[in-house]
Amino acid sequence: MKAFFQKAKKIWKLVSFLLLVVTTFVYAMFQGGFVSWFLFVSFLPFALYAFFILVYPLKDFEVSRTINQEKYRAGDRLIGTITLRRTVPVPLAYLLVEEILPNDLLFCQQTKQAKRILFPWFKSTITIQYALDRVPRGEHTLTGIRLVTGDFLGLIEKERTIELEQHFLVYPSYADMTYRQHENKFDQGSTSSKMKMVRDTSMTVGVREYQPGDRFSWIDWKATARRNDIMTKEFEQQQSHDVMLFIDRSQSASFESAVSYSAAMTKAILKYGSQVGLVSVGEDRSVYSLRSGEEQFAGIYYHLAKIQPNSKRDFSKVIEMEIGKFQPTVTFIFITGKLNRSMVESLEKLSTRHLHLEVHLTKDEGVRLTKEELSYMDLLKRRNILIKTVYPTMPKSPIISEVS
Repeated sequence: MKAFFQKAKKIWKLVSFLLLVVTTFVYAMFQGGFVSWFLFVSFLPFALYAFFILVYPLKDFEVSRTINQEKYRAGDRLIGTITLRRTVPVPLAYLLVEEILPNDLLFCQQTKQAKRILFPWFKSTITIQYALDRVPRGEHTLTGIRLVTGDFLGLIEKERTIELEQHFLVYPSYADMTYRQHENKFDQGSTSSKMKMVRDTSMTVGVREYQPGDRFSWIDWKATARRNDIMTKEFEQQQSHDVMLFIDRSQSASFESAVSYSAAMTKAILKYGSQVGLVSVGEDRSVYSLRSGEEQFAGIYYHLAKIQPNSKRDFSKVIEMEIGKFQPTVTFIFITGKLNRSMVESLEKLSTRHLHLEVHLTKDEGVRLTKEELSYMDLLKRRNILIKTVYPTMPKSPIISEVS
């Protein structure tokens, strides 16, 4: 319908132009005299110029666009340069040049406008720049450039849209941070190590007296018979550094903070020397198995640049479905922007397996925790689940502050 009205508008303008030319000529012929012919002769240059614009093809313009970087971080400045070249130097009184921005870039602050009116006249080469400040994270596509010109009186208007697709990716902004593994505390005693201690049941190094919590399969029946007391096998203790991150991709006001924090955590864990993986479930499911090295960071970082909060499943369901696919020796960190009852109930069930669970709750600057979230945090702490609130801040150099 919109295209129909635009076409009708163009036809109406053309008909109006022809009627105006014919009317002034007929008036001069039949009325005669100085005034009538003066009106016709005065209008004639405008009519001739409008005719030139009517027959001038905007396809004569060759259009190119460049942007100042190949890769961006969220908050960077995008500078686009549009260059127009033409072979026929028809004088153009004005030329409107507009970069057709996608919806996700429309609300960026434009220190140099992406829609400009120029007065090129006989120029054969025209160059303009526009600037978008604080581009948002994600995958963006610039689709084309719109050109509009016309005559002095607005009777003739010509428009052309040049399709010129250009894709670019904006990665999440993150700050360097230091990763430190936290102590594990259980109901029966505690371990003061900063690394999780795991029993390797394939390596028996001795026997000891039975202690509450030992598994039935650990009992050494021969030693029990010799000593007339229940004895269990002593296994070699191994230290696990591996960390599996779970990111909540449901709708949340602080989703972007969660993405930035996930990137920072991934970098920090790898720098610490540990292996790291990522579980990301939305409309698509992406799982990065435990690995180390720059290649692992590059893969996760690329994924974090593209993800959107489009999960149709509750985060608690994602955790329950995915956590059983990994070794229980792994440290599980759940990064989310909100706490709800279903998630807390799921974590309470998992805590009975003596897994190392951490919840990192991301909040935007100035956003306070609700009373409900504070009560949920108390419940998790009673279950010896580490929970911390993370506030990303963006001064001159971004930092991530943590509040346990």
